Amino acid sequence: MPNRTKQFRVLIVRLGAMGDILHSLPAVTALRQRYPDWYMGWAVEPQWTGLLAAPDSDVRGISQPLVDRLHVVPAKRWAREPFARRTWSAIRELRRELQDAHYDACLDLQGAVRSAMIGRLAGTGRIIGEDKPREAAARWLFHDRVPTEGVHVIEQAVEVTSRLAGVPLPVVPPALPVDPETEQAADAFRRPFVLLNPGAGWGAKRWPIERYAVVAHALHAAGYGIVVNLGPGEKFLGKELRAAAGDFVQLTEPSLTELIALTRRCSLLIAGDTGPLHLASALGRPVVGIFGPTDPARNGPFGGRFHVLRHPESRRDHTRRAEPESGLLTITPEAVLEAALDLLDARNKENL
Repeated sequence: MPNRTKQFRVLIVRLGAMGDILHSLPAVTALRQRYPDWYMGWAVEPQWTGLLAAPDSDVRGISQPLVDRLHVVPAKRWAREPFARRTWSAIRELRRELQDAHYDACLDLQGAVRSAMIGRLAGTGRIIGEDKPREAAARWLFHDRVPTEGVHVIEQAVEVTSRLAGVPLPVVPPALPVDPETEQAADAFRRPFVLLNPGAGWGAKRWPIERYAVVAHALHAAGYGIVVNLGPGEKFLGKELRAAAGDFVQLTEPSLTELIALTRRCSLLIAGDTGPLHLASALGRPVVGIFGPTDPARNGPFGGRFHVLRHPESRRDHTRRAEPESGLLTITPEAVLEAALDLLDARNKENL
């Protein structure tokens, strides 16, 4: 158990990506609830800070009750420029920043060599990670290796975090930031709407855009607004969907903070295995997940109301293929629409 004679200070390392950070949040939220007086820092890639602190807000205030400090780590940029002078200068500065924070322990929820190295830079003397991490070599950088039994990555993160807590932690809804100005702007979406996210990390996970268009048209006819979330580099998907479905489709390219506010207000989200799907699940919104080469039992929606569609012959494969996985192509618009209407009907009955 941690020393109670002084404020305990823990560094959490989960650099990215969006879905992975969201999968770590229930564990860290449970830890915060168990030990509200602990000082918690989080090392994260710059593009994901919006998941942990709203812009221009005090991270200890109402906007973000979870972490006390963010350590911004552009690790991907460093990997592209490993021998650049500015890379080594930034790493030295990060080392000073982490060591000046005097962390007592590091909780590595990423399970990679680079995340474990950040724990080493902090000089805590105790890095806690999974016994079988994502990158096998990372375990040799951990001081405390935790065997896990959970199937879902959320359950596994809770098991690892429980080792630091000294008691079994529950799986709790994650704490996400609230930016009042952004939330107020999102109130403009008054009509019930379905949020579609046609993009995906790579082509094998991307359900065909013309099938999203069929679903969008049917849901629009059922009385729902259709809003399409587009990530960086995905504007072409929005244009294709709108051309196939009609001008009623509203395209949006929100910031991360705006996406959080928008997702809080949607009646339903339909997406593949993407960060926005995991965001909707974390916020308790109904979700239809369209899965192919990734395993929803391990990293699909968790808790709340959802339907996951996946062909029984699809196999887990993280190869970055450009074409949709064959099992994904067996999922029809009719099946997605049936799942969507079932969840929307259940939601409408709850609101009566």
